[in-house]
Parts: sequence; C-alpha cells; structure tokens
Amino acid sequence: MIRHIVALRFRTGTPVATKLALYRDLAGLSDHIDGILDFRHFDNVSVETPLVRGFDDVFWFDFRDVAVRDTYLDDPAHKAVGARIVAELDGGIDGVFVADVAL
Repeated sequence: MIRHIVALRFRTGTPVATKLALYRDLAGLSDHIDGILDFRHFDNVSVETPLVRGFDDVFWFDFRDVAVRDTYLDDPAHKAVGARIVAELDGGIDGVFVADVAL
C-alpha cells in the first residue's frame, strides 16, 4: 500500500468552504479510480509552529499499490482539482509538500 501525504499552505483568508469543496472533490476521486482505499483530510495541530511553516492543512490517499498511485497522478480529474488547489496556495506550487510512503 502507498500512502500519498500532502501538506498545504493556503493563502491567508482562504475560506473554509473553499477548502472543504476541494477536499470533497478529492474524495470523489475514490468513486472514479479503482484502488483508492482511503482519503482523509486534517488540520495540522502541531505546536511546533516554526517547523510547520504554514502547512496547516494535510490530506492523504491510501492507494492499493504504485500502479493506482500512478493512475491517480495522470488522471484528468485529479489534475483539475490539483490546479484549483495550487491556485489557492500561498506561493502556488511552493505551498504544497508531498510524500509517498510504502506501508
């Protein structure tokens, strides 16, 4: 299994409703791509503020395997919501951090 972890640094003032709509659309990919096992999103509640660097929002997908992860990365619906996310981030692409771990 591959856990695809994404930390986001939204622009100051990004409405909660906007974030929730983006997460809803990400969650919808589970109905669209076979092999997505789970999707979750969270607020980063770390007290290590200097280390957080504004990455206050986190989500992850659990993929059955690398092939499913690769399908997700190339999927047009994923690319569309990804572009919408980047447009809301402080610094654009610099406002996202991604890590994939094998579990």
